[in-house]
Formats: sequence, structure tokens, C-alpha cells
Amino acid sequence: MNKTADFSLLFVVFIWGVTFVMVQNALSFLDPFTFNAVRFFMAFVFLLIPYLLTLHKKGKNGSNGLFKAGFHIGVWLFLGYGLQTIGLNYTTPAKTGFITGLSVVMVPVFSLLLLKHRLSRNTIIGVAAATIGLYLMTFADRSNLNIGDLLVFLCAISFAMQIITTAKYAKTLPALPLTLIQVSTVSLLSFVSAFIFKENHSVIFSSEVMLQRDVWTALLVTAALATAFAFFAQTFFQAYTTPTRVALIFSMEPVFAALSSYILIGEKLTSASIIGCAFIFLGMIFAELPVKKKKPVTQGFS
Repeated sequence: MNKTADFSLLFVVFIWGVTFVMVQNALSFLDPFTFNAVRFFMAFVFLLIPYLLTLHKKGKNGSNGLFKAGFHIGVWLFLGYGLQTIGLNYTTPAKTGFITGLSVVMVPVFSLLLLKHRLSRNTIIGVAAATIGLYLMTFADRSNLNIGDLLVFLCAISFAMQIITTAKYAKTLPALPLTLIQVSTVSLLSFVSAFIFKENHSVIFSSEVMLQRDVWTALLVTAALATAFAFFAQTFFQAYTTPTRVALIFSMEPVFAALSSYILIGEKLTSASIIGCAFIFLGMIFAELPVKKKKPVTQGFS
């Protein structure tokens, strides 16, 4: 079961990485908030079907505080995907993947600040390495710095907070209904934002736009695989593997994003960006490596 869990989570990360390009293509036809509203509503429908089919088999579903917890997590998820999707309008899929991946490193930092979990030496080194990598990718060449990079960095913070709040509630609340409330919260907030920030409301759900191949393909793949399947699989399979292995698997997301950008759209990375990517990748891995405990010194007798 451990190998099944690892390969399933790796497939989830692969989906997250390759969908950066698909989402960017869809955004040339559809605004970010509308895209997320439809994507997460479709994911809600996909998750609602198995929930209703298995509802009669469930006992107490831990509904006490469920809606409040799901909404709390959903707000962070909305901010993460909203900032990421908008950021994709101004920066590249590869950079989006790497910067978003910093959330893996941010989680231990926020755990220290909010949950009072101590940081290990490896975590501190990992955060430092990832920070250097981020500098090389976005600040070493001033001409490459743009508002999209900042938005995606804020997105990484939001995703880290989503992981922290999920860890707070997931121990006592059922995974499937909690996921349902999360995705419905993201969909609702995205619908509201679409109507607030869209100047021409009549084209939000234009059939001409929605029938574009890049749009409906991206919506279908991201809703079914990158949202409904991915979030439920992550919750389910983490019970069969260790947190360190999960973090190592998740650190592959920016790698998949860069590879898919290179293969699908021929995106080129500068030498500074490549070195920066390597630092971020190593930082994400190093931050989750367990610290070896020193064995107690014992004295022998001759």
C-alpha cells in the first residue's frame, strides 16, 4: 500500500505541474476568477456524487464545526488559487511552479509561528537555500521581475496557510465533506469576485468563450483531476506514507511544471533561473529530511 500511495501522490503532483500550461492557455479567453469559479463548482459536483452514494454508510460525520473549518480552509485555498491564476497572466508557468513550490518550505516556518513547532537544523538550511533560489529566479535579473512573481509568492503563502489549517482540522473531521466545503467555498468566493472585478458581466459565461477548446479542456482536467481527485487522493493516501516522503513527492511539482513548459510551449530558462530552480528544489527536499539523532556514547569495559 505504501508504494501505491507514493505513486498516487506522484501522479497528483504530475497533474498539478502540467496544468500550469493548460490554465495559462485558458486564461487568454476567460478571466481568472470565472475560471476558478467554474473549475471548483465542477469539482464540487464530482465530489458530491460519491458523497451522496456513500452517505447511508456513514455514522456520525463530525458535523460539529465542520462548516466553519471547511470555510476557513477554503478561504486560504481561494486566495492561493486566485493569486496563482492571476499571476499566470504576468509570469511563466515554470516560474509559477517553482515559486508556488516554496509553500512546502513555508509550512515548517508557519508551524513554528502559529503551532509552536520547533524548526530543525535541516529546515533552517532548506529555507535559506530556497530563499537564495527565489532571489536568483526573480531578483538577480531586474528585467525579469514582474508583478506576476509577487502574486505567485503571495499564493505560496496562502497555500502554506491552507496546509496549516488543514492539519489543524483534518484530525477530527471527515475528509470528504471537509473537501466538499473547501471547494464550494472557493467556487462561491470566485463567483462573487468575478462579478465584482469583471467590467462586462455579459461575457463572463459566454457560450462562445466556454466552448473554446482550450477553455473546456482546462476546466475539465483541472476540475476532475487537479481539484476533485487531487485533494481527495492527498487526504486519503497520506495515511499510508510518511510526512517526509509526501513532502519529497510534492517537491516534484515545480520540476513537472518546468518540464511541461519546455515540452509544450518551448519555454527557455536562463542560467540564473536554472541555478535558482536547483536551489529551491534542494531547499524543499532538505527542509523535510529527518535530523539524525546522535547515539549516546557508551563506555566499554576491558
